[in-house]
Amino acid sequence: MTTESVHLPAMLTRRAEAETCADPSSVMTLLGESDAAPGGFTSYRSSFAAGAPGAPAHFHTKATELFFVLGGSLRVLVDDLVTVLHEGDFLAVPPRTPHAFAAAPDSEADVLFVFTPGLGRFDYLRLLGRVMRGEADPKEIAESAERFDNHYVDSPVWRAALDASA
Repeated sequence: MTTESVHLPAMLTRRAEAETCADPSSVMTLLGESDAAPGGFTSYRSSFAAGAPGAPAHFHTKATELFFVLGGSLRVLVDDLVTVLHEGDFLAVPPRTPHAFAAAPDSEADVLFVFTPGLGRFDYLRLLGRVMRGEADPKEIAESAERFDNHYVDSPVWRAALDASA
């Protein structure tokens, strides 16, 4: 059996040169992305205002999503469990696992996200920004589910958690 190795070039993104996407409650700093397989990834940093919404319940069929909390607290749903991650906490969500996230009530959150494989997810983040600013139709998000491996689901547990803190 032979194995073929793929050489991925090094990637450096300086903070001053990183693209940002913003909406009223968060700023996403796009750090790096490679669609090369195997080993492709997407990495970005999100800074959320206190109690800001993040992502509704969804799952990915191909990607593992990694969360590392750089500061503050992030409320997350994994399957049917809601918990709070604090500074220094790490979470890996495997494919096909429903999850959601938002800044914890009364707390900001600064989070590093990594997806592997990446699947050109920066374009998805740009689309979200355009929808939030009213520059794109929200239907475009649903229409892009397969392209960006982002599939929304209903979660009564997540809705109840959000309602309890409203």
